[in-house]
Amino acid sequence: MQSPITVLLFVVLLFAGVGIGFLLRKRVVESKIESIDRLSQRIIEEAKREAENATRDAMLQTKDTLFRMKMEFEKETKDRRAELQRMEKRLLQKEENLDKKSEQVEKREQETVRKEQSLRDREKFLNGKEKEYQGLVEEQTVKLEGLAGITSSEAKTMLLQAMENEARHEGAKLVKQIENETKENADKKGREILAQAVKRYAGDYIMEKSVSVVPLPNEEMKGRIIGREGRNIRALEAATGVDLIIDDTPEAVILSGFSPVRREVAKLTLERLINDGRIHPARIEEVVGKVTQELEASIRETGEQATFDVGVHGVHPELQRLIGKLKYRSSYGQNALQHSLEVAFLCGIMASELNLNVKQAKRAGLLHDIGKAVDHEIEGSHAAIGADLCKKYGEAPGVIQAVAAHHEEVPSNAVIDILVQASDTLSGARPGARREMLESYVKRLADLEKIANSFRGVDKSYAIQAGRELRIIVESDKVSDDESVIISREIAKKIENELVYPGQIKVTVIRETRSVEYAK
Repeated sequence: MQSPITVLLFVVLLFAGVGIGFLLRKRVVESKIESIDRLSQRIIEEAKREAENATRDAMLQTKDTLFRMKMEFEKETKDRRAELQRMEKRLLQKEENLDKKSEQVEKREQETVRKEQSLRDREKFLNGKEKEYQGLVEEQTVKLEGLAGITSSEAKTMLLQAMENEARHEGAKLVKQIENETKENADKKGREILAQAVKRYAGDYIMEKSVSVVPLPNEEMKGRIIGREGRNIRALEAATGVDLIIDDTPEAVILSGFSPVRREVAKLTLERLINDGRIHPARIEEVVGKVTQELEASIRETGEQATFDVGVHGVHPELQRLIGKLKYRSSYGQNALQHSLEVAFLCGIMASELNLNVKQAKRAGLLHDIGKAVDHEIEGSHAAIGADLCKKYGEAPGVIQAVAAHHEEVPSNAVIDILVQASDTLSGARPGARREMLESYVKRLADLEKIANSFRGVDKSYAIQAGRELRIIVESDKVSDDESVIISREIAKKIENELVYPGQIKVTVIRETRSVEYAK
């Protein structure tokens, strides 16, 4: 066990150590606090310096920005001031111009007022003079009429007649001069003159033939054709597509249908059945089949023969077949195939005279009515249908155009088109080619003579050559040679405007002077 002194000494030493330690720690802390104070003071001073530097930099930048803004503002202000000055100058100039114009307008108004007043005064003066002159003219007119023995209206009429006669005389001379020049240039102008001379065509369309008549040996044959309960006639109509009309016509049966080929089949079939005597549905179908085959072969042979006769080669077989079908088609009573052949030959003749392609002209003439072979099956005009068929089967563009334009449904753009039109007209207009009612024929002749007789100085007129020529005899003491030229042209023009006719009409004016004396 330790003594109290030791404990006390230990306690004293402990407190002394604690105090010393505290003092030492205090001193260390104080030294750290001093160092921290110095560090913080230094940091504060550095921060103040940085803040002062930043403030100076900011102030410098602000001053620089303000300076730039000031300079820009001053420049913009200067530019605007200059622009305003320019605008002010322009406005001043405009104002000066307006003032000048206003002064000019005022001057013009004053001048216009003066001119109007002057014109009114002059008008009054002229009106007075006009009345004075009119009185003088009337006085002189009365004196002249008394001296001349004619009135002023009669003098005017005489003057106008003299001027008219002089104008007609000069016009006739000019017409003769033009005709002479035309004749001199005939070689150069031949194609155009001939084409235009034969181009005219006019005509009306009438109903095509759509019935055929089959003669019977006796009236009993009608009953056999009809058959029991009408079975024979029904079978015949069904097989041929043609209507059979059995009426009161003695010993005849009428076949009605728009297809000429079907009517021909029905006609041949019925004739064979009548000759054979066996008429029943099975026999009818058999005969119709045979006749159809034979007729088809005949159609092809006819088409081939037509192309051979014309001298046209390389025609598509289908076109040849359609040409053969034209044999059973008629127009105005004229056979369509014969008409096509005539047109082909006429085209060839005129093309040869004009130094054109003769083969192409014949080809176009032969094919110009090819559309009539199927126009009862296809809608449209036969010219348009024919052009489509020629195009389909590889014909030349010139031929297609001629076929399409031969009735002027499309414009003509080549001489061959006009040749086809002229040949078509000539073939249909030749005497005996087509049927024409006597009444219309006589009326046309009377109209021709009536038109001719309506002109002054015409003594007699005669329509001759079936209305193809009009001969006119004029009075020699009323119509001169020059005036006869004008009368022929005026009559021809009036005929063109007032009449409808095929082909062309030649107008011939005859003027002659006869001197007769008797020897006693």
